[in-house]
Amino acid sequence: MAKVKTAFYCQSCGARASKWVGQCPSCTEWNTLVEEVIQKDSTSTKTWESSTNGHSRTAKPTSISKIRFSDNSRVITKDKELNRVLGGGIVPGSVVLFGGEPGIGKSTLMIQLSILLNNQLKILYVTGEESEQQIKMRAERIGANGAENCYILTETNTQNIFQQIKELEPQLVIIDSIQTLHTTYIESAAGSISQVRQCTAELTKYAKDTNTPVFLIGHINKEGNIAGPKVLEHIVDTVLQFEGDQHNNYRILRTTKNRYGSTSELGIYEMSDKGLREVTNPSEILINQRDVDFSGIAIAATMEGMRPMLIEVQALVSNAAYGTPQRSSTGFDLRRLSMLLAVLEKKCGFKLASQDVFLNIAGGIKVIDPSIDLAVVCAILASYEDLIIPTNACFAGEVGLTGEIRAVNRVEQRISEAEKLGFEQVFISKYHKKGIDQKRFKIELKFVGKVDEVFSLLFG
Repeated sequence: MAKVKTAFYCQSCGARASKWVGQCPSCTEWNTLVEEVIQKDSTSTKTWESSTNGHSRTAKPTSISKIRFSDNSRVITKDKELNRVLGGGIVPGSVVLFGGEPGIGKSTLMIQLSILLNNQLKILYVTGEESEQQIKMRAERIGANGAENCYILTETNTQNIFQQIKELEPQLVIIDSIQTLHTTYIESAAGSISQVRQCTAELTKYAKDTNTPVFLIGHINKEGNIAGPKVLEHIVDTVLQFEGDQHNNYRILRTTKNRYGSTSELGIYEMSDKGLREVTNPSEILINQRDVDFSGIAIAATMEGMRPMLIEVQALVSNAAYGTPQRSSTGFDLRRLSMLLAVLEKKCGFKLASQDVFLNIAGGIKVIDPSIDLAVVCAILASYEDLIIPTNACFAGEVGLTGEIRAVNRVEQRISEAEKLGFEQVFISKYHKKGIDQKRFKIELKFVGKVDEVFSLLFG
């Protein structure tokens, strides 16, 4: 009987060690090394060809000038939000890692994608978490009528999966989830560091050799990161994060890594009893409809990738009930909020040092675009003075440390979005005055240079 061989793997970075140590020598995290049963390295290097009795192709160096590339190679789906976050569609041979909290709608979105692509591609949906009957029930709920090209496989062994792939020859493979798979070349349990890494490597090898796109659904840990070694995110081509509150119907699909497009794009969906619905105009859901006007609310024109959006900024300023004033922010950087409060205190003369300041971005999204600085400042001042900002006004400008309003990028797209939604005036930096064709817009453009000017124009 062969002696059992074990090794220690870091749960954070996937580094391997021959013995247990308290601190990982690679990523310096503490108490992350876990012992796992392995085999010899010669067997762990086997890939999907050996499981299907195939032959791997021999790679040869090719001049870059002789490599053919087609711009029309992407698969354009009917889901415009997914197309946007992927950079324009599904790239053949790409490996996409799709993460999110339990119950957020990952499987629903992937089944919905399979139904939408039914007439374009032959799809294999591999599930290790649900039965065929459960998948069928969910598919019927979201309207999977006549999905003849969508095949369901309930299997967790990668060798058996590749055998079925060889017989079916699908054009798209979806794995739900990567943590449930295991390969016979590794003796550790499914979901362990070595199993997740090996299974992902085999699927990546298959995707690149056959030019077949592969979607991997991944679990996340309690910190909100995708479970498994960090090297998993380096292996795949694209990493998508599905975010949202289970008590809220809206879901946000973000790109954290994309070798084929921008990483600043996002897609917005609305969860319903019939699946996920695309939200083509997110400004409508990010701006709350109010019957009565309140103080401390301002509308900001921001950009998420190439998409302009209008969001609602809410601020509340009140007298500090305790010795130290509170500073709280939801969806906005707390350190940047402290900087803006210091600018208002030092450069504009507003006494906010003894006030509690609470800031909220409506809709549950997180914004890092500095162009909403002007809206944040106006919302704070309106709440501090208990004044109402006109509902037909919006703001797009970055506030500097001297109190000046700095120019922002893609300002014309922001103005067009505000005009489309019925706003009558937009406050922007005076440095945009030379670069904008004012005759193009019917909306009134307010060019300002300092925060004091904005306050005077708003409240006199």
